[in-house]
Amino acid sequence: MLSILDLAEKISEYLSPEQVDQVKRAYYYAEQAHDNQIRRSGEPYVTHPLSVAYILAEMRMDHQSLQSAMLHDVIEDTGITKEALTEQFGEAVAGLVDGVSKLTQIEFMSHAEAQAENFQKMAMAMANDIRVIMVKLADRLHNMRTIGVLRPDKRRRISKETLEIYSPIANRLGMNDIRIELEDLCFFGVHPMRASRILAALNGIRDVREALVEKSRVIMADHLENEQIPARVVGREKHLFSIYQKMKSSGKSFKEIMDVFGFRIVVNDVDTCYRVLGAMHALFKPVPGQFKDYIAIPKSNGYQSLHTILIGRHGIPIEVQIRTEEMEDMANNGIAAHWLYKEGSEVSESVSSSHNRARQWVQGLLEMQERTGNSLEFIENVKIDLFPDEVYVFTPKGKILELPSGATAIDFAYALHTDLGNQCVGCYINRRLSSLSQPLESGQTVDIITSVNAGPNPVWLDFVVTGKARSNIHHVLKHQQAEQSQELGKRLLEKALLSFDMSLDAVTPEAIDGLLAATGLESVESVYQDIGMGNRVAYLTAKQLLPDGLVEQDEANENKALVIKGTEGLIIKYAKCCHPIPGDSILGHFNAGRGVLVHVDHCQQVNEARRKKAKIIDLAWNDQVEGEFTVPIRVEIKHERGLIATLATKINSLDTNIESINVLDLDAFNSRVDIAINVHDRVHLARIMRHIKNIKSVTRVSRVKATNH
Repeated sequence: MLSILDLAEKISEYLSPEQVDQVKRAYYYAEQAHDNQIRRSGEPYVTHPLSVAYILAEMRMDHQSLQSAMLHDVIEDTGITKEALTEQFGEAVAGLVDGVSKLTQIEFMSHAEAQAENFQKMAMAMANDIRVIMVKLADRLHNMRTIGVLRPDKRRRISKETLEIYSPIANRLGMNDIRIELEDLCFFGVHPMRASRILAALNGIRDVREALVEKSRVIMADHLENEQIPARVVGREKHLFSIYQKMKSSGKSFKEIMDVFGFRIVVNDVDTCYRVLGAMHALFKPVPGQFKDYIAIPKSNGYQSLHTILIGRHGIPIEVQIRTEEMEDMANNGIAAHWLYKEGSEVSESVSSSHNRARQWVQGLLEMQERTGNSLEFIENVKIDLFPDEVYVFTPKGKILELPSGATAIDFAYALHTDLGNQCVGCYINRRLSSLSQPLESGQTVDIITSVNAGPNPVWLDFVVTGKARSNIHHVLKHQQAEQSQELGKRLLEKALLSFDMSLDAVTPEAIDGLLAATGLESVESVYQDIGMGNRVAYLTAKQLLPDGLVEQDEANENKALVIKGTEGLIIKYAKCCHPIPGDSILGHFNAGRGVLVHVDHCQQVNEARRKKAKIIDLAWNDQVEGEFTVPIRVEIKHERGLIATLATKINSLDTNIESINVLDLDAFNSRVDIAINVHDRVHLARIMRHIKNIKSVTRVSRVKATNH
């Protein structure tokens, strides 16, 4: 078992004795705080933060990161406050710990919402200190290493979340070693059988494959030595998840994928990289169109390397990556390489550029967060931006922009500037007028045509791929819709008031205050917006603004009872998923353009609306409600000649009508009859069901429960 002495020995290689002591102090504090807490594996809880700190120590992270790793569960699990940690270890460490801690005091409607809200909190903390994500990734990696003690369903859920969020973040930050390990561990968590079979197949060919790889490696190394180029040549192992993904995406068999050999050639400087490339192309024939220069144009996560594919001996394809030692370190550890927080450290331009890219990405997250009100929508936009495939395109002035694969000119415009995207009306691609929906390809030059009076088109949402473009378009469209709805609603209300010989100018402030109190809205503009969007009836809203004398006069002309209390002035519709009838407990939710949709309170759609943070209102049926309401019932019967006709006659005799009837044979002896009937209320429905139940061949009668359509 790992001990604090093992960690101290590891970090003393690169930290000062004072810093090592600070890390040890954090360990003893965590040990005391987590006293008597046990992990699912049966080990003392403190072994987890110690292991997280050791993972960061392997990346040579600074002492504050290691202290935070030791303390990362203290706020969440032990009741110790952020203020107490600040007093003991300083603001930087306390801020890191708080950034990693989950929002445990808030109750969420679903796990997805909790996940999204916690990610939002972490994104904000990352903007202050990017080390938050380093601690979180190390925490997730150790949890994945020890996930075997959990139930299969929980393993699957955590693995899926890691694959969707944390593994792509590790990739986005260039932390390749962590990404690979997370992906392989998640593969066993999500698809244990497939992972085990690929691992067994890999072990089965390992000896033969290693001999072939070594033979090719020696040929390449000898050739470079003859050319007097100092270089280190190593065989590159494919990891399980990448093999599975290639099999899945390309439709190739395991054998076809393993027939391609990978090598990495590491040298001392950039010039030598290009000399090695020339030497390799002289040794083996290169495959046309398969050369990529990520040194001249680095990937968005700072990755740099030359990639080429060669045809080796006996026609075997060979993938070669050529890079410097520093690029190798960057490729494996990303922003953890040569960490900027180390005192007195000097970093190269490429390392500094990688850190700046990471900070720009986090800043982009925060901007997206400000435009997106819903945490679930925010995390979906983040997931879109975490996909690794990229295209590299140029601005007319020669600036290189990296975008996700499938990005369009609209994505390009928003990536350059929000205003450029909002005012975009067309584009030139390689100086030719092109469609805004055309996916961009690497090497193209894109020029955006703008107009000051233009605005985003809702159709753009069908083809944009970046989270920044999507969130900006949503934001502007919502704002435009609100303004247009307000203007329309005000005109409609003015017109409705004219029918009572009134105008908006004549409405008293008291009447407006009364309307706002009755509707629960914050301003008269919100009332206009509701009317303009079709959620509220202008005529009924106008009635609510009338002086008492005019209201009494109008009510004398119209005696009809309001069907549902709490919907005064609103358009109401009955949900077809659950068919509410008088007597049911009901709720309503606002649906843009459709007014209030009335549901029974246990309907799945209401839970779904709550998850999406829709406005839910309590409703009650009016005591004098009249009318007919459609409700579906299900009747199970034994086969008997003429029974359907008997059933229909019986229903029609009970003061109701049949809207539809559908018969399904369950087996040779039994059938199911689904019938939609009109009823006045629950009492009327119960009487009908009781009479149907008395028919001799009927075995069961039930009201069809709310469905999740």
